[in-house]
Amino acid sequence: MRFIRSLVAFGWQQALSCIFPVIIFAALALTKAVEVPYFHRYDMMLLICLLAQAGMLAFKLETFDELKVICMFHIIGLMLELYKVHMGSWSYPGEAWTKVGGVPLYSGFMYASVASYICQAWRRLQLDIAGWPRSLYAASVSAAIYLNFFTHHYVPDLRWVLTVLLVIVFYRTKVSFAVRGRRYSMPMVLSFLLIGFFIWVAENISTFFGAWTYPGQAQHWTIVGFGKISSWFLLVVISVIIVAQLKHVKGAQRQARF
Repeated sequence: MRFIRSLVAFGWQQALSCIFPVIIFAALALTKAVEVPYFHRYDMMLLICLLAQAGMLAFKLETFDELKVICMFHIIGLMLELYKVHMGSWSYPGEAWTKVGGVPLYSGFMYASVASYICQAWRRLQLDIAGWPRSLYAASVSAAIYLNFFTHHYVPDLRWVLTVLLVIVFYRTKVSFAVRGRRYSMPMVLSFLLIGFFIWVAENISTFFGAWTYPGQAQHWTIVGFGKISSWFLLVVISVIIVAQLKHVKGAQRQARF
């Protein structure tokens, strides 16, 4: 019975941490079903995302420091989107006033929502990481993973090499979290994989609602290939490393004041 109560409490905290992604899913469903006169769908999505972000800050669902991290991910995501759309990896077929290089500006919020989830889950579940690798190693792996998203169009894809390197660098790292006053832990790499899997599930929901379209979905919607889980797995690594490094710096600054 204690396990069931803890599982429910864990699920509730996870749900609260997913407020921003849920808003995006709801907006995708709403804008697909309802057309607003004089507004393109992608423009409506951008407006909803901006209002949601402002609301979360106003109601203290996110802190200002978390907002800064989320804005950073918005920029990182838009850069990747601009490149991938240019290379034909996926497309945004709808019209929009707020489209740059074929990419609607709301798309950056989809990456920002991942950062929002990580920041909120970190705070709500009181995450603690043991055995974190040296900052140089963590930052180097993160940079190499991000670069590979760009370079694999011209040179061999190194995602599996990077995955092995990731396991080596983080093999001693464990993440612990609190649920109903009790702490649980798991290997950090496993947490990367679990988050990546659920983002893949979210990606299928997003493409079903027309958030973007892969070449194989041009005629009709099909499930996104399981191979994409590895891409999200690696993207989650970048997200967690950036958040963890920023929290480490913030913690060091706080200690220096005392």
